[in-house]
Amino acid sequence: MTLLQTNSLTLSYGDTDIIKDLTLDVPAGKITVLIGSNGCGKSTLLRSMARLLKPKSGSVLLDGKEIHRTSTKEVARNMAILPQGPTAPEGLTVLQLVKQGRYPHQSWLKQWSAEDERLVNEALSMTGLTDLIDRTVDSLSGGQRQRAWIAMTLAQNTDLILLDEPTTYLDLSHQIEVLDLLYDLNREQGRTIVMVLHDLNLACRYADHMIAVKNQGVHSAGAPEDVLTPDMVREVFCMECMIAEDPIFGTPMCVPHGKGRICGERCQLNKVCDY
Repeated sequence: MTLLQTNSLTLSYGDTDIIKDLTLDVPAGKITVLIGSNGCGKSTLLRSMARLLKPKSGSVLLDGKEIHRTSTKEVARNMAILPQGPTAPEGLTVLQLVKQGRYPHQSWLKQWSAEDERLVNEALSMTGLTDLIDRTVDSLSGGQRQRAWIAMTLAQNTDLILLDEPTTYLDLSHQIEVLDLLYDLNREQGRTIVMVLHDLNLACRYADHMIAVKNQGVHSAGAPEDVLTPDMVREVFCMECMIAEDPIFGTPMCVPHGKGRICGERCQLNKVCDY
């Protein structure tokens, strides 16, 4: 079953195509992780799937409907998005921010309800922010601020959640905490999760489905054990490595070796890479 898909999608900034003629399916009820080198277009692709960037051509379909022809409020009732580096108005409290997640479900006929209150409280509890509800967002540490934004997306209570580098600004323990939370949402509530991650080993540990992005499209996609190979790492990241088994989880683990990029400085964003 497919909840989100692209059809011959081309994305560009100005005259430069970032993603070209891309067709892919995001499996429903799974955790999908986008990986790839800096500048390859994975965040651009996520932004378009979240209706934040209009395609140059092609389409994004959410539950069979073209997302860019669907109202913002209807999309927000079915999909939550956490972009990279979100900002909040000065003086906004944690509670006020998380309550914004319920905005798509409000109307002049349907005002704030006990259900809204319950979902906000659950989101605050799941992200460990209950004691910080009166703090302003701009007074929080980077990790606390990121958890507040995640709480807002959880309060939306959508079947689909898109996150662009959700572990940014977090130390290792908080990275695991956030990824465990998303994993639990998927396994216990069946939420479909799509996120961009830079850490290949964490991507393999949490993903059901991985998509490696290169050269304006998909280099490879599938289960982590099928995608994370020495050839993929060499061709997508221009780096030599060996693949071992994670001693705790049994998932693929990338162990880099050598001195970095095998193609040197001449390879800029893989545009002239021989690999």
